[in-house]
Amino acid sequence: MSFENKTIVITGGAQGIGEGCTRIFHREKGNVVILDVDEPAGTQLSKNLGDRALFIKCDVSKEVEVKSAMEQTVSHFGSLDVLVNNAGFLRYASVTELSEMEWDLIMNVNLKGSFLCAKHAIPHMMEKGDGVVINMSSAQAFLAQEKVAAYCTSKTAMLGLTRSIAVDYAPQVRCVAICPGTVDTPLNRKAFQMSPDPEAVLQECKDMHVLKRIAQPDEIGEMAAFIASGKAPFITGQAIRIDGGLGIKVEGSKKE
Repeated sequence: MSFENKTIVITGGAQGIGEGCTRIFHREKGNVVILDVDEPAGTQLSKNLGDRALFIKCDVSKEVEVKSAMEQTVSHFGSLDVLVNNAGFLRYASVTELSEMEWDLIMNVNLKGSFLCAKHAIPHMMEKGDGVVINMSSAQAFLAQEKVAAYCTSKTAMLGLTRSIAVDYAPQVRCVAICPGTVDTPLNRKAFQMSPDPEAVLQECKDMHVLKRIAQPDEIGEMAAFIASGKAPFITGQAIRIDGGLGIKVEGSKKE
C-alpha cells in the first residue's frame, strides 16, 4: 500500500482518528498534511513524524482557510492525491435540548467542512485522474444512540455527499465513506468523563460491540489507507462500516 510520491490531506489530523490516519499514511511513505485548529498538537505531531509531514492550521468551516490550505499543500508537496475528511464535533443533546449555535457548529464542521475541503481538493485531483476522497462518517449513520441528534444527522448526510462526489467526478476521483463504531479518542474520553462513572460508560461502550472492545485510531487509519490504495480501485460511492459488529446482535433472553 505504498503512497510514495503521493500527498494525503487529513482534516482533524492532529488527534484521535485523524492522528491514526496521519500515522498510517506516513508509515506507508505518503506525504501527510495535517489540517487542524489545535496548533500545539498539530505542530508536535508534524515534528514527531519529521520528513514528509506538514501542519497547517485550518478551520474547515471557513472557505478562505480551506482554499488556502489546499493551495499550500500543492505548493509544498507538488500534488494532492487523497483527502480524508475527518474533522468533527460531537455534542450530546436531543433536538429540543440543542441550541441553534450548537447545531450550526456541528453541521459547519462535520458536513460543511467536508463539502468545502472536497470542493477545493478535487480540482487538484482531477489533473492526475486517480484521486480519492474519504469521508469519515459513523456507524451512527445507520444507528442512533440517545441525544446525538445533530451528530447523527451530520454523519448520515455525509453518505449522500459521498455518493454525489463518487458520481460527479468518476472516473478520475473515487469517494468512499468510512463508518467507525466507538473509537478510543480524546473526544470520546472527554465525553466519558462527563459521566458520574466514566469506567462504567466505557465498559458499556465495549459491551455494545460484538468484539467486546472499542477500536483504536490506527485501526481506522488502516482502513483508510486500504481504501485509498491501489488495492481498492473498484470501490467507490460506498459506506464501509468498521464497527466491531455494533448493532448486528439482537438483545434478549438466550435460548438454550
